[in-house]
Amino acid sequence: MKTVGYIRVSTSEQVDNGISLDNQRHKIEAFAELKDLDLIEVISDEGCSGKNLKREGISRIISLIEHKEADAVIVYKLDRISRKTKDLLYLFEDVFNKHKTNFYSLNENIDTTTAQGKFFLTLMGAMAQMERDLISERTADALTELKRQSRRLGNPDKAPFGFKQTKRKKAMLADLKPIQKELDVIRNIYRMRARKHSLASIGEKHGMAKSTIKYLLDNPIYRELGVISFS
Repeated sequence: MKTVGYIRVSTSEQVDNGISLDNQRHKIEAFAELKDLDLIEVISDEGCSGKNLKREGISRIISLIEHKEADAVIVYKLDRISRKTKDLLYLFEDVFNKHKTNFYSLNENIDTTTAQGKFFLTLMGAMAQMERDLISERTADALTELKRQSRRLGNPDKAPFGFKQTKRKKAMLADLKPIQKELDVIRNIYRMRARKHSLASIGEKHGMAKSTIKYLLDNPIYRELGVISFS
């Protein structure tokens, strides 16, 4: 099993908490040897905060997984990846689970090759699904309110990406019906933009032109309907 380790430390942590990069590396190497894992690389983010995922090391891990060059990831502690639950949810749901990547966190004793570890990831995935369901409920509630207000579509001949129209003539905003797969794309576009990805890189990821990405980001309907309220 091709495995990558990930280590991170900020300057203050290295001084105050004793979790140096070398310490993390040694523990990961020892664990990989114990489990007979093929540790192909230990990726390091030195002096980087865990407040978001905009780090070269995390980007490299995601790339290796997406290109099927890594089957497992080891970290010393869960917060080495991120201190934010929503970022962990994204990695577990959209990267690890999606690409069937095993995950180990030494400090929390998380091992997704075990029943307990699989349950942990299932729980994280359920939390992500609950967030999507809550957004869908908010979208439905917003459409109901718009129906009450009888508001017209800005362009009655074309529904915005993520929705379909139930009628054309004198179409109202309340005549829009969500298309869940497209709304998932919209949410991912806003998520990537919030993490400072360029319009070009977001477009490349989703097979869209840069101008299309900008149009979607500037369209107020997604905020109005609660589609991207998570951001």
